[in-house]
Amino acid sequence: MLRKNDIVTGAVIEGYTSAGMGVARVDGQAVFVQGALRGERCDIKILKAGKTAVYAKIEALAERSEHRTEPVCPVYRTCGGCSLMHMDYEEELRFKRERVESAFRRIGGLDLSLDRVTGAEDCLGYRNKTIYNVSSADGRAVTGFYRPRSHDVVPVERCVIQAGYSDRAAAAVRRWMDENGVPAYDEHTGKGSVRRVFCRYGFRTGEGQVTVVSASEKLKNTDGLVAGIRGACPETVSIVLNVNKTTGNTVLAGDFSVLWGKEQITDELCGLKFALSPRSFYQINRDQAERLYDKAVEYAGLSGKETVLDLYCGTGTITLCMARAAGHVIGAEIVEAAVSDAKRNAAENCVYNAEFICADASQAAESLRKQGLRPDVVVVDPPRKGLDSSVIRTVAEMTPDRIVYGSCDPATLSRDLALFAELDYTARRAEAFDLFPRTSHVETVVLMSREKG
Repeated sequence: MLRKNDIVTGAVIEGYTSAGMGVARVDGQAVFVQGALRGERCDIKILKAGKTAVYAKIEALAERSEHRTEPVCPVYRTCGGCSLMHMDYEEELRFKRERVESAFRRIGGLDLSLDRVTGAEDCLGYRNKTIYNVSSADGRAVTGFYRPRSHDVVPVERCVIQAGYSDRAAAAVRRWMDENGVPAYDEHTGKGSVRRVFCRYGFRTGEGQVTVVSASEKLKNTDGLVAGIRGACPETVSIVLNVNKTTGNTVLAGDFSVLWGKEQITDELCGLKFALSPRSFYQINRDQAERLYDKAVEYAGLSGKETVLDLYCGTGTITLCMARAAGHVIGAEIVEAAVSDAKRNAAENCVYNAEFICADASQAAESLRKQGLRPDVVVVDPPRKGLDSSVIRTVAEMTPDRIVYGSCDPATLSRDLALFAELDYTARRAEAFDLFPRTSHVETVVLMSREKG
C-alpha cells in the first residue's frame, strides 16, 4: 500500500484524468500526478493516499514529453486556474477529445466519436469575464484567485488568459482601497467591505464594465473609485456597486446600483447585439462561442418554418441565433433579469419571431407540453449539473424531430444522452469546442434525432 511521502521511481504516465492530471499505475494502483504528461517517466512523491485515490507530484523527470512546455504565467503552479499550461496546444486538444469520447463510452455507453475538436485561434487573453477575489497582505489590498481547494487568495497582477482591461481595473480598485483605507472583506470574521472585483469586456464593441462587490453599502470616496477606474480604463462605460451580504461563495447577490455610466454594456455575437448586465450569462470566449452557436444552428437543420424551444436560454444568445433561421422560437429561463435582457436583446436586434418565458426548465417544458406545443427542435444548454430527469422525459414526450444539446461537462452530458437513448433519441453527431484554452474544460454540442417506428 502506498503511503504519504513515499517515493516511487520510474513511474510511467499512461494517460490523463478528466482534470488533466497524469495517471501512472504503481503495483496496479492508479496514481494521479499533477503536471505530468503522457509518456513521461518520472520519480514521484506521494502527497495523499486515500481509500479511493492516490495523488502525487513529480520529484524528478527522467524522460520528458515532446509536448511539455514552460508555462508563461508566473503563478501557474500556485494559482491553479489554468491546469494545462505545461502541455502544448496539440496535446491539449488531444486530451480534450479523449476526455469527451471516454465519457461517451464509459458513462453513456455510446458508440459516438467527435467529428472534430475546434481549437481556439487565441489561447491567451480570451476571457471577457473575470472574477477577482479580494484580500489583504502586509496591510495592502490584493486581488487574485483562490489557491486550489482553499480560500487563500493568490495575488495576481496580470492573468494571461484574461482581457488586459480586467487586470487594469482590478489594479485601480486596489489603489483606491489603499488610498482610502477601505478594508477587504474577511469571510472568517465577517468584517471588512470589498469582496470581489467583477469585470466584463466586450471584445467586439470595446466596452468595459466593473462591478465592485461589497459586504457594506457604505464605502469611502466612491467618486475617487469611479475616477480611478475611468483613468486606468478609458473603455469603461459602466461602474456598478453590488452589496452582497450573503455568506458562502455566491459571487453576485443582493442589491445593485450604478455608480457611474450605464447599467449594461453591449457586445456583438454572430452578427447580433447583446446587452449584458453583471448577472447576464454570456460565454466567456466570444470567438469560440460564435463557432459553437453556428454548429448548433447547423445541427438544428432549420429551413425557416420550424418551431424551436430553447431551454436555459439565458439572455437569448442561442435563441436569437436560431430565430434567424426558424419560423418561431420560444426561450425559457428561470432568472428574471436574464429574461428581461433577452426580450430587450430581441427588440434591439429586430427579431420578432422569438418569445421568452420566465420559468424553471422542467416547469416550462411541462407547461408547454400540456398546452400542446410540439416543437420541431428542442435546444438545451444546461449548467454543469446537466438536465433533471423530468426535463428529459418531458422533452421526449414533446416528440421533437431533433434535439441539440450543448454542454460544458462531458460526464453529465453522457449520462443524459444515455437517458435520452432509453426514450428513443439517438446521438447522431457531436463536435467539441475549446472555449477554455489552458484549462481542462471543454464544450460539446450533440445532435440527437428520434428513432422512427
